Formats: sequence, structure tokens, C-alpha cells
Amino acid sequence: MLIKTYGSAVHGVDATTITVEVNIASGINFYLVGLPDSAVKESQQRIDAALKHSGYKIPGKQITINMAPADIRKEGSSYDLTLAIGILAASEQINSEQVSDHIIMGELALDGRLRPIKGVLPITLQAKTEGFKGIILPAENAQEAAIVDGLEVRGAATIQEVIAHFEREQELPITTFDAKTAFYQRLDAFEVDFADVKGQENIKRALEIAAAGGHNVILIGPPGAGKTMLAKRLPTILPPMNLKEALETTKIHSVVGRTTGGSGLITTRPYRSPHHTISDVALVGGGGFPQPGEISLAHNGVLFLDELPEFKRTVLEVMRQPMEERRVTISRAKISVDFPASFMLVASMNPCPCGFYNHPEKDCVCPPGTVQKYLNKVSGPLLDRIDIHIEVTPVNFEELSDKRKGEPSEAVRKRVIQARQQQEQRFEGSEGVYANAQMSKQMINRHCSIDESGQAILKTAMERLGLSARAYDRILKVARTIADLDASEQIQTSHLAEAIQYRSLDRDDWAG
Repeated sequence: MLIKTYGSAVHGVDATTITVEVNIASGINFYLVGLPDSAVKESQQRIDAALKHSGYKIPGKQITINMAPADIRKEGSSYDLTLAIGILAASEQINSEQVSDHIIMGELALDGRLRPIKGVLPITLQAKTEGFKGIILPAENAQEAAIVDGLEVRGAATIQEVIAHFEREQELPITTFDAKTAFYQRLDAFEVDFADVKGQENIKRALEIAAAGGHNVILIGPPGAGKTMLAKRLPTILPPMNLKEALETTKIHSVVGRTTGGSGLITTRPYRSPHHTISDVALVGGGGFPQPGEISLAHNGVLFLDELPEFKRTVLEVMRQPMEERRVTISRAKISVDFPASFMLVASMNPCPCGFYNHPEKDCVCPPGTVQKYLNKVSGPLLDRIDIHIEVTPVNFEELSDKRKGEPSEAVRKRVIQARQQQEQRFEGSEGVYANAQMSKQMINRHCSIDESGQAILKTAMERLGLSARAYDRILKVARTIADLDASEQIQTSHLAEAIQYRSLDRDDWAG
């Protein structure tokens, strides 16, 4: 008897439906074809043990299983349940009427329990697109799958429950999830707040500007000045994600299995902080079976690189193209996948190896030339993609001991949202551009015009401070954002003056 069951394979952040054809004929053998990897081939032993513990068995006949399309590699253990139900239905041990109406996925334990799988959200979205009645999967994944409307999502704890459902002995309950309600309820679920930061008003202002314009920022300062503390609070002042962005973000995290355990929809902007020993593949994504890296996990959020010069140069260089294109393409001989990577980069670094160059109280003990050598670990093309350079100074005792609370993130966020709304109107006809940081040269000429007094200030700054040529466009972009925060149509001289001070690393005299 020939029976078809359906599973799904995830490639990149999209899924492809896999048809599992099970044919049972006379003879004794077990064939599994269709480009399965080792984990899929090993499913026979897991299925055999799980069925025996559930009162069933693999029939002693010739079983041929084809996983189509045969040219797509099938990876992982999530096909266990798909294959097991196909074998039971083909051997007429269970009712096969409803089997083909569902996508069936799950890893089997030897005692018949179902273990959670990865990539549930893209699998469910594809099931809905292809018109399946429902999806049956481990109970731990049900909440995530239920984010998708218009599909019966049924979670099971064991294979016995799935069998009982198809035998119509006990129907699996349909899991429901009100995505919109959950989204708006958890939209502001932050554990940190800008009100916790003592002093550092100029740094808070710089981060507000960065958030308002989507600008990348680098914080330079001695150890203990609060660089990491400030970076962790940046997501609290970014505009809240819309439902589309939340689904995009959840989809990426689902592929790497970071949404299991009933967490469901990701509603706050991601904050990723990889260690400086990270490899280039772990950062941008890749591997034999391509998986998203840290820059994709930070999609729609913040990527924080602490101690930037300590990262391997090759790791930093591979970020350059994704930062421009806001996506990363992983190409292999037989497959090419795209991962979204639209993130805000926040980097921090000490000014020198000892950490105390330009410190107001402590002396730098680095030999001559060491500071410049340390800065040269970060390439110019990467710094060229960072709009705001800000020096972070230590907080004095009076500010630390002040009992008064600082301005809360909620108040700052309101100003950021208002500035972003102006930018949305400005770039309404420009596809893929939603913030000032993404402006092209033509857009800068169109939207960042300055008067004669502004030109004079910018010329003086370029000459006296020795600012590089690449700083010119960056200053105009940041000045445009400062003007948006002031609800100003034109860039004023005060906006330019403030933007100029955020180019510390471009000054000729910065490293002595």
C-alpha cells in the first residue's frame, strides 16, 4: 500500500514542503531514499523503539520510503514523526484518511515522546501557503506555530496522542494564539531603562540621535566608563517593532531553535552581543547547511561588538557588505540562501591597550605609537560605515551618588518615534530606505542642504580639526537627524556644530 505524508525542509528562512512516500510490499528490507543525511537515516532505530513502546511495530516487509523532491538534502531528526505515521498508515495499523491533510513534524524519543524541532514558524507559513488543513508537531512548538492564522495547529506530547488523533479516539486540541494581543502586551517588556544611567548626558544624547536616524555608533572610553551599560539600553529607545518586523525576527530565531519552550512571538528588538573570539561564519552565517549568524539574529535590532579592536580583522571585514545591503548571501555549490541583516551596529573600544589614553585622572602607560597601532586594528572602510564616534568619560562621584532618577527610556523613545515618522514621510517613495543613515549621495544632496553660514562652519571644522573627506557626508546625515529631533525643516548651524563633535576618530590629532 502506498501512503503520502508531508513534512518540511527549512533552507535559509524559508521552508519547502517534503512529500514522504511510503510503499510496503512483499519481502524484507528497509529503503530510505531522497537524499537523507545521517540523522534522517538513523530515524529507523528511533522509530522502531518508539513504536514498540507504543504498542505498534515496523512491519516485517519491504518498506521503501522516498522523500521528494529527491534533489533537496533532508537534514536533522525532525522527520521522525512524518516517517513513523507514514509507516503505520501504509501498513494499515492506523486510519490513513486524514494523514495527508497535515504537515507532520517531530523528533521521536525512544519511549515515544516528541522532542521540539527548529524552524517551526517558516514551516507553518509554508503549510498555510500550500493550503494544508493543519500541522501536527511537538507540544513545545505549538505556541510558536499558532502565531500563523488560518491553520489548525495541534501539539502532541507523544506519538500515542498522534495515533489516537488519526484513529479518532481522542482528538488533539487546537492551539490558538492571539498574535496581535500578545504583541501589544509585550511591546515594552524591557528589564533595563535609561533612567538607571547616572550622568553621561552627552552619551545619552548621542545614542538618542543614533536611534532616531538608525546610525551606527562607536563608543570610545576607558574601562568602567559605562559603555556596555549604555549599549544594553539602546533597544529601549528604538521605535517599537511593528507586527511584520516581529514576524520577520521570530522567523530567523525559529530557524536556529531559539523560540522553543512556548516563548512564541518575539516582540522586542533583539540585542546581540557576541564575544570577540567569534568566527566569521558564526558572525555572518554559513556552514555546510547554511544557518543565520549573529548579524541576522540582530535583524531589526542592535548588534553590540564590545572591544572592537580585539575582534579578528577577517571577522570585521566580512560585515562590510551586509552593513550596506542589509542582507547576507551564503553561497554553496548546490545552494544559495539569503538571510536578512538590517541591524544597528554599536561598537565599543578602549582608546589604547592600557585603556587610559586621554583619561582625565589616570596616565596612559602605552609606548609611543601604540595608540595609533591599536586604532589601526579597525579598518578605515569599516569606520566609514559608522556615523557617530563618541568619547565616553568616567562618571564622577557626585553623579554616581545622586539619588535622582535620570530621564526614562519612554520619554526618549517618544522623541525618537516622532523623528522616525518624519523620515518615513521623507523617504515614502524610496524602497528600502526608512532612516537617515540609509541615504544615498543623491538623497543627501536633496535632503541635507545647508546655507552659507553652515558651509562656513563645516569648512572651518574640516580644516582646523583635520576631518577626513569621508566625514563630510556622515556629518550631514547626523545633522539631518538632529534637525528631525528638533522638528526643523532646515539644517541649522547648531545642528551642524553638534554633528561635527561626533567624529572623534576622524580628527588628525586624536591619537596624538
